[in-house]
Amino acid sequence: MSLLRRIKFSYMLYNFFHKKELAHNLPLYKKWGIRKSYYSPVSSRDFKHLKEKECTPDLDRARSTRLFQRLNAANQQSILEFNNNGYTILRNYLSVDQVDAVNKEINDLLQSGTIDFRYKNKIMFAIHKSKLLRDIGNDSDLRELLSCLIGGEAALFQSINFIQGSEQPTHSDSIHMTTYPLGGLLGAWLALEPMTLDNGPLHYYPGSHKLPYYLNEDYDNEGNFFFTGDKEYPEYEEMMRKKIADNNLEKSVFIAEKGDLLIWHANLFHGGEPHSDKSKTRKSMVFHYFNQDAICYHEITQRPALIKSV
Repeated sequence: MSLLRRIKFSYMLYNFFHKKELAHNLPLYKKWGIRKSYYSPVSSRDFKHLKEKECTPDLDRARSTRLFQRLNAANQQSILEFNNNGYTILRNYLSVDQVDAVNKEINDLLQSGTIDFRYKNKIMFAIHKSKLLRDIGNDSDLRELLSCLIGGEAALFQSINFIQGSEQPTHSDSIHMTTYPLGGLLGAWLALEPMTLDNGPLHYYPGSHKLPYYLNEDYDNEGNFFFTGDKEYPEYEEMMRKKIADNNLEKSVFIAEKGDLLIWHANLFHGGEPHSDKSKTRKSMVFHYFNQDAICYHEITQRPALIKSV
C-alpha cells in the first residue's frame, strides 16, 4: 500500500466534513470511555484495555418474532441453529414476483445511469436510490428477527448488488466492517436467480464464526500514530487460507434458488466461488446491518464507519 494512502491525517480531514454520518459513534465512545473525536482514527487497539465483549444472539426471543412464526419448520430450525453454524438459510424468503421486481428495478436504474458499478463488479448503496430495495432491506419483520440474531437493534446501512459473481476470496466481514463489542454486524444475501456451481455461488465455512476475530494485529498490520499498516490485502487473504487449513474447516457452497436468503454472523468465513461460465449471470443482493449499540469502524483503514440513515 502506498505511503500516501496510509496517512491517517488525510482520512481525519475527510472525516471532519462528515460529522452527520459519523456522529453515531460519539455516545458510544462516551459509554465505553474512549476519548476520541468523531473524525479520529479507530481500530481494535483502542479497545484492548476494555473487557472483551461480544454481541450475543437471543434465539429464545427469535422464536416469538413475527417472521419466525410464519416460516416453515425447516426455516425455523435453521434460525435455531444460528449459534452453532454461524448462518441461517431461509428458503423462498421472497416470491418469484418480488425477485423479478428487484431485477427489473436494478436494470432500470442501470439503464438510466442512476446507479453504476464500482470496484469492478459491485453496485453499491442502491438502497439510497430505490424505495423498493430499501423497503425489502428495512422490512420490519426481517429487522425484528435480525435484531435477535445480532443481540441488539439491527439497522440497515449498506447494500451491494451483483450481476456477475464476486469471486471474492474467503474473508470475514469483521475485518472490513468492525464493531465494538465484536459481532455487531450481520450480512443477508439474497439470490435473485438460481445459483449453480459454474455461476459463482457464495461459499462459507460452517462454525468458523467461533474462531477468534482475526484483525490487524494478527497479520502485523497495526501501523502507528501517523500511518495505517503497510500490508497489502492479499496478505490478509493468505492468513485466512492458513487459518482454514490449520482448523480443518470444511467449505459449503450455497446452491440457492430464486428468493432464498442466507444470513450470516459477522465472523463467518465466506467468499465467492469462481464464476467459470461467464455466459451466465449471478444476480444477487446483499444487505449489511449493524447493531446500533456498537461502535462501527473499518479495521484495515482505521476509519470510523460512515453511516447514512436509510
